[in-house]
Amino acid sequence: MAAAPDRRQRLLGAMGITPWRLRVGGVAPEPEVAPANDTARGGSAVCVVVLPAGCSERELDLVGRALRAYGAVTGRAARLEVGERGLGDVPAARAYLVFGEAQARALGRDLPAAVMSAAQIVLVDTPSAILVDPAAKRRLWNGLRALGPTLRGA
Repeated sequence: MAAAPDRRQRLLGAMGITPWRLRVGGVAPEPEVAPANDTARGGSAVCVVVLPAGCSERELDLVGRALRAYGAVTGRAARLEVGERGLGDVPAARAYLVFGEAQARALGRDLPAAVMSAAQIVLVDTPSAILVDPAAKRRLWNGLRALGPTLRGA
């Protein structure tokens, strides 16, 4: 339910929010853009992050912050966990960021060869190693930087 304009202004003022308004011209309609990772409707993702199963909240928080810090595409990237049965259904993507060698092997088993040859796959250390080793954190940033040209076209 939309609030009346005067009530909306009053509520925003009470929260300390100052809405911005265009000085001239009308509001341009927003272009309809598909989400960055449209895997729900059978489309392909731009970036997929492959994580080990059973990561702690601290490790997931570290990974999430790093991905969001690098940009919107990586921040909204599909995240898959490798379980005992592997990955299962892996969406086709332009780039894969893989945390750990075991996850890279699982991705190699579950990803079709045609998709694998067309995608950029970047291997970085596991989240647990990134938490304790500064060199692993640098390798994560270098891996994200390596994905840059692929993700800029998104």
